[in-house]
Amino acid sequence: MARPIRIEYSGALYHVISRGDAHQNLYLDNQDRQKFLDWVKDAVEIHHLICHAYCLMNNHYHLLIETKDANLSKAMRDINGNYTQSFNVRHKHTGHLLQGRYKAFIIEKETYLLEVARYIVLNPVRAKLVTHPREWRWSSYKFTGEVQNHPEWLCTDWVLKFFGKEKKTAQKQYRQFVKEGIVEADNPHDAVQNGFLLGSPQFIDWIWQTKTNGSEKEKEYSREQRIVGRPTLEELFSEMHTKEDRNALIKMARFRCGYLAAEIGRYLHLEPSVVARISRGKYNTQEKVESQT
Repeated sequence: MARPIRIEYSGALYHVISRGDAHQNLYLDNQDRQKFLDWVKDAVEIHHLICHAYCLMNNHYHLLIETKDANLSKAMRDINGNYTQSFNVRHKHTGHLLQGRYKAFIIEKETYLLEVARYIVLNPVRAKLVTHPREWRWSSYKFTGEVQNHPEWLCTDWVLKFFGKEKKTAQKQYRQFVKEGIVEADNPHDAVQNGFLLGSPQFIDWIWQTKTNGSEKEKEYSREQRIVGRPTLEELFSEMHTKEDRNALIKMARFRCGYLAAEIGRYLHLEPSVVARISRGKYNTQEKVESQT
């Protein structure tokens, strides 16, 4: 199975989810939960993260994290690794605690930050553990919506600024926003594209055009993952003037954008076998060709 794409850049916002191995509980008591938050605090300070929201459930957790330094993998290695070690020592546990790799959805701030932040703090309500998020001690809800002081490592300003300039007024509006979500909010992740992107078509196209940079290892990712916000074949080949241009664009269409050789061949009026040879670098001339229209 293909591993999920990891895209990291300065200013990226992620909804991170990590679950217990075989659905086992990650926290056996409140001391475990507090220790986990201590490791989150350390990661925020060491890796210069911005944590906008969190919720610790029984067998999984949610974090809404912004990275200043394009370093999510390093930060999550520390959070999960340090907590696992401390858990294993305290409970004399052996074997895996966490289930494989964490999930990291890339979120467009302007369109989905509020929806995801609300989704995170409503997890205990959806799981029928409580009837209101204020009843769940282990989330960021109370710090964002009810109290004036919050842990230094938790950032509430970005969420609250959407609801007003004065903090008490903004908190009141935030509480109303979350309350409305108890009854009628949709799951924002229903709009996730290609398994890990949540945002407008323009945002998805921006990620594809500027944040992959050809650095991904194509064979490691599924074709479905490579078609994230991809340009059309007409757009790809619009600036084609020589066969050298064409050959380079064919490689890009095949390996970066996930187009099939048959699809490219139909567009360029080439046999799929020719497209395949060009993709492998076994065809090269300099003669002029006409741009496709």
